[in-house]
Amino acid sequence: MSAEQPRAVDRPSGGTSSLVAEKIAPLLHVNGLSAAYGNVTALWDVSFSVAEGQVVALLGSNGAGKTTTLRTLSGLLESTSGTVRFAGQDITHARSDQIVDLGIIHVPEGRQLWPRMSVQENLELGAYAARAKAQRAATLERVYSLFPRLKERRTQAAGTLSGGERQMCALGRGLMGLPRLLMLDEPSLGLAPRLVGEMFETLRVLRQQGLTVLLVEQNVHQALELADAAFVLETGRIVLSGPSAELLADERVRNAYLGVGVG
Repeated sequence: MSAEQPRAVDRPSGGTSSLVAEKIAPLLHVNGLSAAYGNVTALWDVSFSVAEGQVVALLGSNGAGKTTTLRTLSGLLESTSGTVRFAGQDITHARSDQIVDLGIIHVPEGRQLWPRMSVQENLELGAYAARAKAQRAATLERVYSLFPRLKERRTQAAGTLSGGERQMCALGRGLMGLPRLLMLDEPSLGLAPRLVGEMFETLRVLRQQGLTVLLVEQNVHQALELADAAFVLETGRIVLSGPSAELLADERVRNAYLGVGVG
């Protein structure tokens, strides 16, 4: 099945204004992107757009190509074909540090904190780009207001935090980079159900504040309830796309990812 571009998605009241990728130039535009690990192709002709202020989800099973997509967009893996444009600029072959300087911040799967460093030291290292470093103190207070537990534990070694606190710290470190686009890879992975709910509530707050997010997430129901639009990957190809509300009601998605049969 060929992938369609997202159609108009209305925001709930209280959020930022609705943004429709078809009607305005997207913040991120990916066209025909392919990537490989050695001789093994992992992405095949992937195309999608993210408008400023949108939350867009990339869904699929393990090995579908979701993490590879984020790694390619952040410059950690070189693409073999296709183009990536961000804010109108071609960044297809940009270095990862250049991509960060533009405001694309990647929060990887597995948190990847420096365990012997304090919570605050981990957070401050997220603001190493010049434009973020200039506002580091103010951004740190914003992160602490979003995650009061991190402020309580700011002098504690990151390796001693609970799983939920480590995820807060990883997300907070990403926010310290002042992202124009925040790419999140499995933020709920390994969290207890209560903490999953807290994580998605935090993402809703960030969405209401206008943050643009590209979300990779295996918790499909939560992701679709949060996102404006979603793209489903299978074996490195986009096989289904559309507004999240439509995908949430789609029988193929419900059967494959939600364990719910329709009819």
